[in-house]
Amino acid sequence: MRLVFVCLMIAVSSFAQNSGGAEDETAVRETVKKYVDARERSDARAIEALFTSDADQLVSSGEWRKGRGEVVRGTMASSQSATGKRTITLESIRFVAPGVALADGRYEISGQPGGESRRMWTSFVLTRGAEGWRIAAIRNMLPAPASK
Repeated sequence: MRLVFVCLMIAVSSFAQNSGGAEDETAVRETVKKYVDARERSDARAIEALFTSDADQLVSSGEWRKGRGEVVRGTMASSQSATGKRTITLESIRFVAPGVALADGRYEISGQPGGESRRMWTSFVLTRGAEGWRIAAIRNMLPAPASK
């Protein structure tokens, strides 16, 4: 009976560690913040270090960047062509499986020519591995026009 209790406690502890507690939520938020900061600095190496090798990104224009190299090249190119300050405000983080997080938030590019701001939604899929949390996928979306 004692062995069963010990095994049960180990299983519960393992589940708790893998289910995305406050420490994981903080790390996910920090990873997204590092991504925004690296984009603002146009730091390709820092951006590359945040992604998994098989990462992909579907941007609001419909371009689908597949693989870390394409994601980094596309990110750098879009940062140069769409100037302005980027902010991502995460509104929810959900741990869909141990070591897998879905982070959703508002994405805004302010200070564009003409003083306009571009407001979108973004979703990040992040995975936790030996090197910590890395971005596996990003989906950027423009909000649909309000129906009348």
